[in-house]
Amino acid sequence: MPYVVTRSCCADASCVLACPVNCIHPAPGEPGFATAEMLYVDPRTCVDCGACTTACPVDALKPHTALGAGELPFIELNASYYRENPHADRAPMYVVPRQRTLPAGELSVAVVGAGPAGLFAADELLRHPGVRVTVHDRLPTPYGLARAGVAPDHQDTKQVTELFRTIESQPGFGYRLGVEVGVDVTHEDLLRTHHAVIYAVGAATDKRLGIEGEDLPGSVSATDFVAWYNGHPDRARDDHRLDTERAVVVGNGNVALDVARVLTADPGSLARTDISDRALAALRDSGIREVVVLGRRGPAQAAFTVPELLALSALEDVDVSVEGWPDGLAPDADEKTRLLSELAARTPVGGRRRIVLRFLAGPVRITGEDRVRALEITPTTLHTEADGAVRARSTGRTETLETGLVLRAVGYRARPVPGLPFDEDSATVPHRAGRVRPGVYVAGWIKRGPTGFIGTNKTCAHETVESLLDDFAEGLLTPPVPGAPAPDALDLAAWRAIDRAERAEGRAQGRPRVKFTDRESLRRAATGIPAVAG
Repeated sequence: MPYVVTRSCCADASCVLACPVNCIHPAPGEPGFATAEMLYVDPRTCVDCGACTTACPVDALKPHTALGAGELPFIELNASYYRENPHADRAPMYVVPRQRTLPAGELSVAVVGAGPAGLFAADELLRHPGVRVTVHDRLPTPYGLARAGVAPDHQDTKQVTELFRTIESQPGFGYRLGVEVGVDVTHEDLLRTHHAVIYAVGAATDKRLGIEGEDLPGSVSATDFVAWYNGHPDRARDDHRLDTERAVVVGNGNVALDVARVLTADPGSLARTDISDRALAALRDSGIREVVVLGRRGPAQAAFTVPELLALSALEDVDVSVEGWPDGLAPDADEKTRLLSELAARTPVGGRRRIVLRFLAGPVRITGEDRVRALEITPTTLHTEADGAVRARSTGRTETLETGLVLRAVGYRARPVPGLPFDEDSATVPHRAGRVRPGVYVAGWIKRGPTGFIGTNKTCAHETVESLLDDFAEGLLTPPVPGAPAPDALDLAAWRAIDRAERAEGRAQGRPRVKFTDRESLRRAATGIPAVAG
C-alpha cells in the first residue's frame, strides 16, 4: 500500500483535491466526513504519486515504506475502512465549492475566539471578495487548543498551526488579541462596528465529578493541568505536586490519554518539545510510576479515538495494560477493542512506568485531610437502557486506590456568553445552522458542544458562514458604524513578533519554540523588547 494516513488530521481536504484518482475518503459532502476521526487512503486505487503528502498541511500522510514501527497498524486501519465502506458509487473528484456572489460593498465580521473554530470561520468568509474579518481573543496569542491543548509530545498535530498562518496571511484578515469581550469591549460594541459577530469561544471549563473530596489539594481539573504543561498564561504559574507513585485520571477520552502519556514520559524527550519549562522541571522531579486511567463503562464505550490508542500502544519505554473486560465482549468486535485486547495480552516489563486502562470502575470519594491521599472506587456493570444507551451501574462494592493526584477528565463545558441565550443542559448557545439571530452567529464547541476533532471545526464553520452570507444577501444585517479599536489590542504584526521570538528561543535550545507564558512577557515580545520565555 503506497500511502497511509497516520493520525487524526485537520480535515482541510487539500489531500482529497490533490489526489488524481479520488482514493481518499470520506471526502467533503460524503456521509461521515464531518465526524470522521481521520481520512483513509484506499490501497486498491492509490497510484503512489505523492500528491496527497505534498498537499497535506500537517504531514499526516506518509508512504508505507517510511512508517515507524508504531505507525505500521495504520496500514490495516486505512485498508479496513474500505472493506466496510466500498464507495462503489463515488464521484470521480471532489469539487471545490464556488465563491458566492455577494451584494456590492464590504462585509465586515468580528470573530470572537482565535482557536481552530474561529480561524476556520475566518477562512470560509475570506474566500469571498470584499470581506474583512477581525478575530478577537482575550489571550495575547491565537490558536486556542491547538497551542494550549494539544499535548507537547504530539508536535505533528501542532503543525495545523501552519495552516492557520496561511489563513491569517490573507488580505482582509486582522487580529485584536489580548481583548476580552465583555470587559475591554462589549457585545454591543462589536455589533455596532461590524455587520455580524461570530462567537467561537470554545468550552473553557471542565465538568465536575460531584463526589466528596473533589476540592482537596491534589484533585485537579485535567483542563487546568493540560493548560499548565502547555504554558497557558492563566495556569502557567500553577504548582502541582507530583511526589506520589500513582496518579489517577478519571475519564477515558483523548485528553485522559494525553495526560497519562505526559505524566509517564521521559523528561528528556519532553525537553525537545514546546512544553512549559515550569512543568518540565516538575516532571523531572516527579515520583509518579503508575497512571490509572479510569472509565465507568467498558472498552467498547471508551471515548478515546483509535489513532490516540495506537499512539499509546506504540510507547517503547512505558508499559500499557488493560483491566476490566466485560463478559461477552468479543476481543475483535471493532478496531478499538481489537487493539485493547492486544494490550491486555502484553507481558509487563519490570522497572518501567505503567499506564493502566481500567474499565468498569467509577469514582466514589476522594479521601485525605491536607491533600489527596486515596480515591475510593466502585466496580460497575453495564446495562443497556430502553433508549439503546449503554450505562454503568455501581455494584455497591468499593475498593481504595492510594494516590496523591486525581485528575478529572470527564469533559469540557462552555460558559455563558454575555448578551446571548444559553442552554444550561447542553452548555451551548441555541441556534439554527449557526444562526442565533441575524447578525449573531456561533461556531465550534459553543455551537455544538465539546465534540469532534480539530478538523471538525471546518465543516461546522462552513455551515455557520453560509447562514451569515444568506442573511447578508437578504439585507438582514445592519451596516456598521466606525468605531475605535479596543485599547492595547495586539494585531497580526504583534503576534508575528511573538511567534518569531518564541521560535528563535526554541532554535537556540533545539526545540520547536519556547513559549512566553505570562502576559507581560508576551506583550514585551510583541513590541520586540527582549523577554524571558519558559
